[in-house]
Amino acid sequence: MNGQSIINVSAGLLGAFITFAFGHWTEAMTFLLVVIAADIVSGISASIAEGTGVKSSIGRRGFANKGLMILVILVAHRADVLLGIDVVMGSAIYFYVANELLSVIENYGRAGLPLPDVVKRLVTVLREKGGVSDNGEIRGKPTDV
Repeated sequence: MNGQSIINVSAGLLGAFITFAFGHWTEAMTFLLVVIAADIVSGISASIAEGTGVKSSIGRRGFANKGLMILVILVAHRADVLLGIDVVMGSAIYFYVANELLSVIENYGRAGLPLPDVVKRLVTVLREKGGVSDNGEIRGKPTDV
């Protein structure tokens, strides 16, 4: 098997896994990945600006938490499939988008950078769309599912 065949098979298997794990790829999932990357970069920048530097133990914990977020979204999609609905994964994505945006805003503050009010308002809208209150609790009745 040549190198091109290995790449093709690997890409096919990865695509099959992603489709199984998350169903169709949504713009919300793309936005979540962008915000995760922004959180990582802004966190590193904030640590450097504070003079604490980058610590591998904190980085490993952060990456593990982000991996667990993706795992929750995978489980949420499978719950949607099981229940025959299309709500749980979307709610989980919006919850984590809002959470990551808050972290980016916090990192900007730690680095001493200003943030436009429109971005702060975006976080509020996403939290409401994800069904999350300001204190992080999920709103709604159990019968809403």
